[in-house]
Amino acid sequence: MSRFLYLVRHGEQRDAEFGLPDGPLSPRGVRQARAIAERLGGVPFDAAFTSPLQRAQETAKIMTERLPSLEAEPSALLMDCIPAGPSPDMPHSFESFFGGVTPEEIDAGEAQMSDAFSEWMTPSRDDRHELLITHNFVIAAFVAHAFGAAPWRWMGVNQANCGLTIIRVRSAKPPVLLTHNDLGHLPAELRTGLPVDQPY
Repeated sequence: MSRFLYLVRHGEQRDAEFGLPDGPLSPRGVRQARAIAERLGGVPFDAAFTSPLQRAQETAKIMTERLPSLEAEPSALLMDCIPAGPSPDMPHSFESFFGGVTPEEIDAGEAQMSDAFSEWMTPSRDDRHELLITHNFVIAAFVAHAFGAAPWRWMGVNQANCGLTIIRVRSAKPPVLLTHNDLGHLPAELRTGLPVDQPY
C-alpha cells in the first residue's frame, strides 16, 4: 500500500517583495492556485491540509472550491519554519543564511518537522492521496527526508509558487520522489518564487 503526498507551495503573496511575513495572494497568485487545482482535478484525494498562514489558506480555499469533495484542515505542522539548523558537514557557503536566525527558531522548526514527518511520512494501511499546501522550506525538508539526506540539505532545494511535488510513501521500501516542482500547469508568466539565478 502507498501513501501519496501532493505537496503544493502556496501562490504568490501580494507585496512579498517588501518583506511582509504574511498576507493575501496577488492576482497572479490567485491564477496560480486555480491552475494547480485544475491540474489535480482528477486525483482521488482522501484529505487536504494547509498551513494556517493567510497565503496558504487562500491558496487552499481557491483549490478546494475546484475540488468540491475536499475541505482543507489547517495544521501547525505545515507552518513556514526553519526546518533544521547548521551542522558540521554543511558547506560554509550556507552559513550566512543563519546569521539572523535564533536558536529558538531552529529548535522550533526541527521539532515541527519531526512531528510532520511522523504524521505524513509513515506508511498507510490503504492507498491514500493527501494534499499538503505549505511553504518552500517545508517542502524542501520533505524532499530531503524522502532521500534520507542530512537535515541541512533542505537548503538549496526550491519550489516555485504552486509548483507540484509528489512523494510516494511505501510500506516496505524507502519513500520515492515521483516529481519535484512540476510546473507543467503554469504558463511562463505564472512561474514565480524561484531564485532569480535558477532557470525555470
